[in-house]
Amino acid sequence: MAISAQDMVANAKQQIKEIDTAAANSQLGGSLILDVREPAEFAAGHLPGAVNIPRGVLEFKIDSHPDFQGKHQADIVVYCQTGGRSALATLALNQLGYQNAVSMAGGFKAWAESGLPLG
Repeated sequence: MAISAQDMVANAKQQIKEIDTAAANSQLGGSLILDVREPAEFAAGHLPGAVNIPRGVLEFKIDSHPDFQGKHQADIVVYCQTGGRSALATLALNQLGYQNAVSMAGGFKAWAESGLPLG
């Protein structure tokens, strides 16, 4: 039986750690910030210091990106637009050995609506 994308996200959220925007804001400067949205979304606004690696190519690009090479122990805050892609991406990162990756609940939308700083 096929499952929906929403089912996949719900399953991922049961296996990962999520943090809220306030916790993510407190980690700026001390954690790697990973934006898994598409480049056009990133260009329209992003978190300060964020690195953009789209969800669709994450597994293929993360280990070769200079900011993430050899940093499987680093704290990583992952976000997308509303939290679905980042949940899936965080699960993938955990499976690739990135042990301290967390997903930001609510995504960029919640961040911007909270009036937090933009990059």
